Amino acid sequence: MKVFVYYIGRPKDAHFNALAEDYLARIARYTTAQMAEVRVERTNLWAKHPTARKIFLDPGGQRFDSPSFASVIAKAELEARDLLFLIGGHDGLPGAWLPQADLLLSLSPLTMPHELARVVLTEQIYRAFASLRGHPYPR
Repeated sequence: MKVFVYYIGRPKDAHFNALAEDYLARIARYTTAQMAEVRVERTNLWAKHPTARKIFLDPGGQRFDSPSFASVIAKAELEARDLLFLIGGHDGLPGAWLPQADLLLSLSPLTMPHELARVVLTEQIYRAFASLRGHPYPR
């Protein structure tokens, strides 16, 4: 199982990316994890990751608490299935992509910068892995 965190649009603040990269390094203790910018016109996530479970962040998506989110990670591990997360840019996600997601996820009903969403998402992914392994971090 691998974790891919993709985002649309260039990061404006390097500090946010540094925080997200820190959590990715922590996730790497449990599985391969990477984060990268994608360009909509040049990217075909379905061809690049045909069997991955695609989870797109969307304000209208499902909301999970941390234990429920951990169960999403656990299920992917059990199925030995890669997880692909996609965070939209300032205009959100391409409308044609939304119906193709396996899951639409809302991190919060609050509006936040997309750079901060990367940090929150990577922290929650790390929290899920740590929780599933009995690590004391999630307390």
